[in-house]
Amino acid sequence: MKKLFPLLCLLAGFSQSAIAADITGLNLLSTEQFKLLSEDFGSALSYKPVTPAEPLGITGFDIGVEVTSTDISKSSTALATASGGSTPITTLIIPKLHVAKGLPFGIDVAAFIASVPTTNIKLVGGELRVALLRGGIAYPAIALRGAMTSLSGVDQLAFSTKSLDLSISKGFLMFTPYAGVGQVWVDSKANVAGTDGALSESFTQSKVFAGANLNLGLTNFALEADKTGGASSYSFKFGFRW
Repeated sequence: MKKLFPLLCLLAGFSQSAIAADITGLNLLSTEQFKLLSEDFGSALSYKPVTPAEPLGITGFDIGVEVTSTDISKSSTALATASGGSTPITTLIIPKLHVAKGLPFGIDVAAFIASVPTTNIKLVGGELRVALLRGGIAYPAIALRGAMTSLSGVDQLAFSTKSLDLSISKGFLMFTPYAGVGQVWVDSKANVAGTDGALSESFTQSKVFAGANLNLGLTNFALEADKTGGASSYSFKFGFRW
């Protein structure tokens, strides 16, 4: 697991070599460009559960390395301008280390850390999930999740998200498909001189997602497709779940 996370970072770095090491030129963006960048970052950096709705249980853990790929073509030029990249990219790839723990009463907590290669983007996030229906042989699990993420590393940008979603899943032997809907609240503000607060955005984005979890004993795989706002994301997680 410790060796796999650096490998994901390395692979992501090769795919994003057009981005400069640091995002330090937000003052070069117009108001419209900053808005587009904030919207795509809201899609890319908001919380991705990559897990079924059913609770882990008091002894349960879900530990995995994860990678999320998001279409940022809408703001690719703005990001290239802000980062000094020679060529705009259309996909932002974020490797993560994700850990979830089951608690009593159908409650799960989870958190992740992420660092985007070739940029100064660092991200942390967490969730609290409550099983409204724990699921069984004849009926699905339903869960309510509250989550948040916070950007660090980019001194010029104060960026955070909060989200609320409702998800449903139903297991069939080792295979558990799931889906959900929700809302994301995004706060984005540039901390640069001379903008007079013009580069500041607060907005909401709708969210829909669907995925599947495959558990082979301890070894676990999960795939998820997400559309938050106008951008699509795809996540893959490999790890251990019990």
